[in-house]
Amino acid sequence: MIKRIFIDSDIILDLLAKREPYYIYSSKLFTVIDKGDIIACTSPLIFANLHYLLRKFTSNSSALKSLRKLKTLVNILPIDEKVIEQSLNSDFNDFEDAIQYFTAVNNGISVLITRNKRDYKKSKIPILTAEEFIKTWKTTAKR
Repeated sequence: MIKRIFIDSDIILDLLAKREPYYIYSSKLFTVIDKGDIIACTSPLIFANLHYLLRKFTSNSSALKSLRKLKTLVNILPIDEKVIEQSLNSDFNDFEDAIQYFTAVNNGISVLITRNKRDYKKSKIPILTAEEFIKTWKTTAKR
């Protein structure tokens, strides 16, 4: 069975904006995704946030072009009333992180990839950086 992962905006922004020193592992992660070895998921909120951030670095058309390419690599999971209710009533300090977390959990995601692990302290699913995931993936893929 192919593993489904949820990717937070910081990992995607590392890739699209080539932010060092994080770019190398986000790039490796998306190479694994592109090969079809894992299924990457994210939320529509992340797409909106990425558009906002990318426009600061580039033009609107360039930001949209990047997001169109990204859309070919990731599945966009729905944010529904249940996710919002859970997020509003959670112990998360950051409401946006709560939305990402409950979107992942409610869609049966097995791991959440982010650089802000401290924001997910009460997670019931593994929270990994792109680097940690790639190192783990290499180990399990060889078995």
